[in-house]
Amino acid sequence: MNWSNEAEAREQIKNLVSQYYHDFKEKKIFKPGDRISYASRVFDDREMCALTDAMLDFWLTSGRFSEKFEKEFASWLGVKYAHLVNSGSSANLIAFMALTSPELEDRQIKPGDEVITVACGFPTTVTPILNYGAVPVFVDVTVPQYNIDVTKLEEALSEKTKAIMIAHTLGNPFDIKAVKAFCGKNNLWLIEDNCDSLGSKYTINGETKYTGTWGDIGTSSFYPPHHMTMGEGGAVYTNNSMLHRLILSFRDWGRDCICPSGHDNFCGHRFDGQFGELPQGYDHKYVYSHFGYNLKVTDMQAAIGCEQLKKFPDFIEKRKHNWKRLKEALKPAVDKLILPEATADSDPSWFGFLISVKPESGLERNKITKYLESHNVQTRLLFSGNLLRHPCFNQIRGTDRYRVSGGLTVTDFVMNNSFWIGVYPGMTDEMIDFMSKIILEALNFSF
Repeated sequence: MNWSNEAEAREQIKNLVSQYYHDFKEKKIFKPGDRISYASRVFDDREMCALTDAMLDFWLTSGRFSEKFEKEFASWLGVKYAHLVNSGSSANLIAFMALTSPELEDRQIKPGDEVITVACGFPTTVTPILNYGAVPVFVDVTVPQYNIDVTKLEEALSEKTKAIMIAHTLGNPFDIKAVKAFCGKNNLWLIEDNCDSLGSKYTINGETKYTGTWGDIGTSSFYPPHHMTMGEGGAVYTNNSMLHRLILSFRDWGRDCICPSGHDNFCGHRFDGQFGELPQGYDHKYVYSHFGYNLKVTDMQAAIGCEQLKKFPDFIEKRKHNWKRLKEALKPAVDKLILPEATADSDPSWFGFLISVKPESGLERNKITKYLESHNVQTRLLFSGNLLRHPCFNQIRGTDRYRVSGGLTVTDFVMNNSFWIGVYPGMTDEMIDFMSKIILEALNFSF
């Protein structure tokens, strides 16, 4: 090929990538019996071309696409600060660790302090609490919302409680009004794990905002099955200027310096400060105010995210449509199944359709899911079910490393009786109808 300049070369390369997508990657028409995943990436040639553009820069770490995404994502959410990280799990880690900074003085979370959470969810909401040496206090959930039972909060409170860290379940917001009021009353931090609920909305006293923006810190995941994807990737966001600075410090090696990657002396005082017991004028780029990490995203991931964000409003509406169609189709089975319900005052961006098998039906959850899987309908359980019953708790089970408040009866019910199927935006009405048909068949199937 003859290229007169780099810009022309890039365009020709991206044109070839676009043609490659249409020739080899474009989605095929669904036929009954094809595998229906619980989730999948939804993308086209624009994501592939953006990825190619970033690859040709060969910057490899965070750069122009990361800055662009953070700015646009924060604007879309309606928050002041949004910071990319390499996964949703890292987002939860950074969100929690920001609250352990001594700069927060009497509100600093210290080892031995308690954090209210739930056992019915994904483990990386809880892992940062345990790893730091704080004490998770587990509270039961409700069905059919599958979120924290807010009537149990007062019982879980102690003089050691410093925060609540919980997730919105599969797109369905927890009772933010009650949780936020409880946090305000008791001077507690609130971390919203929003990894499975990006795009959900909640209304308090006439004000409607996205989930993840009501608390002190929100987190998102951009893993392929999630609401939008970068492959791997996540984000931490806040309106609090101090937490914003702490998030950046813990994400970027624990450093005190705020210079963006590739820039020096942003503050103009690189060589004239006094920090800790270091000599006067020690290079501020190598001053560490926290024990941090390097959890930055790459520009290649962020480039994909920039294109996904443009499509995201349509993704949300398609998820709602698919969820509503499934619920309508499964109404004849309410004598055997508990169908999900949206939390009051919420407008969920659904991640999945969560179903519980009624014990009195005489049916078994595992036999139903096996039937679905044998007919190429992929199923998932509600993550850990009850995290305390997993092998990761073997060495600390029964110790003071955690506390259970009021029992986990409903959590165990979910562990034994619940499963979910997908509603991702790549699903067609034909796919939704096929899943409904197979579920209804499974209920009448002679086990």
